[in-house]
Amino acid sequence: MSIVVTGATGHLGRHVVEQLLEKVPAEQITAVVRDGTRAADFAARGVKLAVADYNAPETFDGLFAAGDKVLLISGNEFDKGRVQQHKVVIDAARAAGVALLAYTSAPGSLKAALADDHRATEEVLLASGLPYALLRNGWYHENYTENLAPVLEHDAVVAAAGEGRVSSASRADYAAAAVAVLTGEGHENKTYELGGDVAWSFVEYAAELSRQTGKEIGYNAVTGEVLQGILAGAGLPAHFVEILVGVDASIEKGELVVSTGDLSRLAGRPATPLAEAVTAALKG
Repeated sequence: MSIVVTGATGHLGRHVVEQLLEKVPAEQITAVVRDGTRAADFAARGVKLAVADYNAPETFDGLFAAGDKVLLISGNEFDKGRVQQHKVVIDAARAAGVALLAYTSAPGSLKAALADDHRATEEVLLASGLPYALLRNGWYHENYTENLAPVLEHDAVVAAAGEGRVSSASRADYAAAAVAVLTGEGHENKTYELGGDVAWSFVEYAAELSRQTGKEIGYNAVTGEVLQGILAGAGLPAHFVEILVGVDASIEKGELVVSTGDLSRLAGRPATPLAEAVTAALKG
């Protein structure tokens, strides 16, 4: 039996493999990657590598075995038919008879277009008859803290989220939840709504940035149309701009507040506070 992680060299996938290495022998882990050279460090530690691509179904032939537990990390090629990409993995897992397929989805409360592919993938997974676990990941701290340069340059947090709040957590937190499901028992056919322990507002986020930088950083609440122009002017692809503006609209409606406590329960520890993520980003 292997624990198989797709997208293993991505932002989330790397955290998952690193944390799995703390729990199970390396030879029980298979990292699915598109480019084997990017996973050389994993291979050097004894992790098995499988080179496969969501866009090439034949590369998944024979990749899984009966009894495997699989983590399907959702693809990030928003313009390449993600549902079909995910179906490739689900079909291969069903053919092999895997013991569990866990999928990184989006909160059930999220109505933005970003959630459409996730809901459709969930339908495909449930229809497959495979034992499943839906890991409905909320928003990531890193969505904000990884690109602080514009915020610090203009002394402003710009968003079209009004007074909405976000239950974000770190990628490492979500990875810990996934690892708990992959290495534990009793997670078959379960849905987990995952988010940070404390929801924050953009006013609070700006205040935290001010506290840690010693600068006066404010929250500039703009309309979706204005944000669209700002992001397009920064050179972001049109489809990605639409996703980001849509997410902010959902935040304003409260759709990214997740209060189940599932994340900290699965991880076995409190979720990482936003302040801690800001500190790490400023040091980085």
